[in-house]
Amino acid sequence: MSVFSGMSRPMKAAGVVLVGVAIVAAVIGGITALSGGGSNEAGPSGTPTQPGTSGGPSSPPSTSSTATSPSTSSTASPTPPPPTTPPPGQPTSPGPGQPGGDQQASNKWVTVRVYNNSLIEHLAARAADDFRKAGWNVTEVKGYPYGTIPETTAYYRPGTDEEAAAKQLAQEFGFKAEPRFDGIKDASPGVIVIVTKEYGTNPKGS
Repeated sequence: MSVFSGMSRPMKAAGVVLVGVAIVAAVIGGITALSGGGSNEAGPSGTPTQPGTSGGPSSPPSTSSTATSPSTSSTASPTPPPPTTPPPGQPTSPGPGQPGGDQQASNKWVTVRVYNNSLIEHLAARAADDFRKAGWNVTEVKGYPYGTIPETTAYYRPGTDEEAAAKQLAQEFGFKAEPRFDGIKDASPGVIVIVTKEYGTNPKGS
């Protein structure tokens, strides 16, 4: 026999509604319970990862950039080459044709050879000493017995550095400068000064 037997129609309708509400409430309660349990279970499983991220030991900062900086700066400045010096006995003025320096000092780089064409002993050596004291590059001293030279003369090859050097040397010591003659035109390069007896009596450079 039904629980609604003996009830009036309105009462039966009200009872059905109550039963329906109870069923809906039970369903909602079950869903709430299930969803609440799921969130509680998910919390512990997700939270352990948080301490590991924030509380774990931090990795040390990279020092590669700071370690390589000193080596980079040290290799960026090459050591300058040591200054070069001329060999012993060489003039310190610029050579002929070199840029810079006084032209007269540059002329003194030209080789000078001194020949004696007199009967005065060691006259060429004396003249060579005078020239060296004035800064000239005398490299050879000897006699010249091949004929008679009228007067002390500096000989040069035209169109070479010897020309300017010979004229400067002749002006300094009071004799003349001329192009080489046939007897010495094929001699070694350089100004050739042939000294005669008048240089021995009144050498301007002494």
